[in-house]
Amino acid sequence: MTVGARWRPTRRRLTDSLLTALAPVAACGIALGGLTAWVGAGQAGSPARIAVSNGRVFLPYGDTTDTAAFFDISHRGGAGDRLVKVTSSATGGQLALSAHRMADGGASAYKDDVDSVAVPAGRQLSMSPSGVDVTLRAGAGWQVGDLVPFTLHFERSGAVSVLAVVVRPGS
Repeated sequence: MTVGARWRPTRRRLTDSLLTALAPVAACGIALGGLTAWVGAGQAGSPARIAVSNGRVFLPYGDTTDTAAFFDISHRGGAGDRLVKVTSSATGGQLALSAHRMADGGASAYKDDVDSVAVPAGRQLSMSPSGVDVTLRAGAGWQVGDLVPFTLHFERSGAVSVLAVVVRPGS
């Protein structure tokens, strides 16, 4: 360019400038559209919403007082949560969260105590004898049909109190 010559936009300069600006504008538009859909679906910033139902405790049999409790946990919130502890004023000992797993190709099973259990957002966790449960010592004189109070403690949702009915195993 010579001294004193004026800068003039050319078709190529304009095209290159437009293409350079188009990529970030398109990315922002896509991100904004996704966030708008997420907010419109009610998921943006929605807290964990936990409901506990169908509590049941197996009646111990034989000479043992060791047994297990099971609950159905529904989570309708937008952020995941974790069950971190279970307490009860009616049990005769320490309560623990346990996971049962199969070993040796399904020939044997074993139990592991776990620190917490994930409850994913928008999902349900149904405790069972072959999955996750709460191990405990039964209170004295429990009968089928008795109600046992439990409090399930969640990382984000806090404590949820629920009653569990004493049932015979397999019912």
